[in-house]
Amino acid sequence: MGESLIKKIFKLMLKLLLLVLLIGIAALGVRNYFILKDVHKYDEVVATAVEKYGIPEYKNLASAIIYTESKGRSIDLMQSSESRYGEAGQIENRSESIDAGVSFLAQSLEAAKEAGCDLDTGIQAYNFGLDYIDYVAENGGKNSLKLAESYSKEVLAPQLGNEEQTTYRYWGIFSLFYNGGFLYHNGGNIFYAKNVQWNQWKYQATNFLF
Repeated sequence: MGESLIKKIFKLMLKLLLLVLLIGIAALGVRNYFILKDVHKYDEVVATAVEKYGIPEYKNLASAIIYTESKGRSIDLMQSSESRYGEAGQIENRSESIDAGVSFLAQSLEAAKEAGCDLDTGIQAYNFGLDYIDYVAENGGKNSLKLAESYSKEVLAPQLGNEEQTTYRYWGIFSLFYNGGFLYHNGGNIFYAKNVQWNQWKYQATNFLF
C-alpha cells in the first residue's frame, strides 16, 4: 500500500515537472517570436547597410547582432556608439546605429580574414574590439571559449579597470555548461560569438514567419 502511494506521488511529480517544462518552452517560444518580429522590422535597413559596406552575404549575421545586442528594442540597436564615437550614448537614431554597426562588423570580419583567423574571431571582436584579432592570430587563428576567456580575464578586464579580475553572474545556456555562469567585470562577453551564431540560427529558421 505504501509503495503504491509512493509510485502515484512519483508519477504525479513527473507529470507536474513535464507540465512546467512545456509551459516554460511555450513561454520561451512566444518571447522569441516577439523579439524576432522586432528584429525583422529593420530588415530593409540592414540590407542597405550590408550592401553599402560590401558584406551582403552577412545580412543574417548583422540581424543576429541586433537580436543579441538589443532585441530590436532600443535606439542603439547594434550598440555601435562606441565603435563610431568612442563612447556610449551618442547614437541618435536606429538607422545610424545599424550603419555604424555594420561598418564596424565589416571592419572586424575583414581584419579577421586578413589575419588568417576564422569567422568566429571576427564576430567575437565585435564585442571585444579589433585587438582581439591579433591575440587570436598569435594563438592559432581560431576563436575558442578558452581563448576568449583568457583575453577577457588577462587583457580586457584589467585594461578597463578590473585589475582584481572580479566576476559576476551571467545566466545563459553556454555559460552554465562552460563555467557555471559567470563573466569578468569590464571583460566583455566571452560567449558573444556563440550567442550571435545561435541567434542567427533562430533568425534564419523563422524567416518564413515574417
